[in-house]
Amino acid sequence: MIKTNKLFTRILCCLCLLTSCWAAAANKLDGVRIWAAPESTRVVFDLSSAPDYSQFTLTGPYRLVVDLKQTSTSLKLADIANNSKLVKRVRASQSPEKGTLRLVIDLAKPVAANLFSLPATPPYGNRLVVDLEDKLPPAKSQDRSLSQSGSSLRDVIVAIDAGHGGDDPGSIGPSGMYEKKVVMEIADRVAQKINTTPGMRAVMTRSGDYFVNLNKRSELARNSKADLLVSIHADAFTSPQPRGASVWVLSMRRANSEIGRWLEQKEKHSELLGGAGEIIQNTDNEQYLAMTLLDMSMDRSMAISHSIAGDVLKNLGSVTQLHKRRPESASFAVLKSPDIPSILVETGFISNPKEEKLLSSYAHQENLAKAIHKGVLRYFENNPPVDSLFASKSDIRHKVSRGESLSAIAKRYQVSVASIKQANNLKTDVVRIGQKLVIPRA
Repeated sequence: MIKTNKLFTRILCCLCLLTSCWAAAANKLDGVRIWAAPESTRVVFDLSSAPDYSQFTLTGPYRLVVDLKQTSTSLKLADIANNSKLVKRVRASQSPEKGTLRLVIDLAKPVAANLFSLPATPPYGNRLVVDLEDKLPPAKSQDRSLSQSGSSLRDVIVAIDAGHGGDDPGSIGPSGMYEKKVVMEIADRVAQKINTTPGMRAVMTRSGDYFVNLNKRSELARNSKADLLVSIHADAFTSPQPRGASVWVLSMRRANSEIGRWLEQKEKHSELLGGAGEIIQNTDNEQYLAMTLLDMSMDRSMAISHSIAGDVLKNLGSVTQLHKRRPESASFAVLKSPDIPSILVETGFISNPKEEKLLSSYAHQENLAKAIHKGVLRYFENNPPVDSLFASKSDIRHKVSRGESLSAIAKRYQVSVASIKQANNLKTDVVRIGQKLVIPRA
């Protein structure tokens, strides 16, 4: 009986020890990914369950230390791909607390660090995200929008936004092709064509494989004083049948088509994948502010967006099948800038096997880029900003939009009402929507 009790006690002790060891390493670090942007870096720790973490910084040299409680790993941290200018390496260090995995991020310079955890969102599991911002970003390059002759006339600036990126792959095609990759390739082609067009210049909201917050994309366009934002995506749906390109503009209401509602939901999904869960939690406040701004200054931008969308769609129809022959509308964050006309181009359905193959084709990407460029160019040739090189090279023609009066048009172009009436043989001050007016030189 005594021997039996001793055996039972030993078994119980072993079980307690095993349980203690299991509890000490209940979580597992499965992967580390580093996404480098020009002025920031995101480090993502992939975990088997939600992390219990703490962090602190050290100087001489600069380091960020992250402690993951009850966590273990078998990763070879020295093998992690890293192209960041801020992060030298990620390594493990001895933790003073048993069962805690201590990770050290060796830094090249002082940074501002923001850490937050994200729940499992396919294709990823639980994550701890570390966003590192350069405290001393490089000085902005001098504005090169002026002509080389020193003229005060400027280039038309087009912001090109390649959708998704980094942690957010976008939609994934039947063969495994990532939307973020193909739209980056098309966006680069569009930018090249704009940059080789005299009087035009392209700026990119992202230049590599990293995630840019959806609201920040418009901010980047605004900081570049963009005349237009073109966001490039590849469509997807729950079934493989839908196909064709489409162009979207902002809707003040929820999309009224099934595919539009699907895309709106996909945008929220992108925010979660990219690590903007805290922004989604503030949706009510954000929408209230956005609606206030939109009500004040959105009419003109929406009218211009719709006109450019029509031009782009017409040209896309000559190189690929269209999903819809008219611009569609939905409430996408990237389109919500009240002061910058914005369109979203869905280049085709990556969920359709035939279109996925087309989208990976060099020739098809080139044709899509040409069509987008041609549509944008056509609009600005017909409606050049008054202080642009385009305006100096051709007669200014203005298409009357809803709510515009002759006096407002004259004020915009800094000419007199009488000169516009004379140039267009107008006998009254009345103009009609869609009417095209020749604007005389000031």
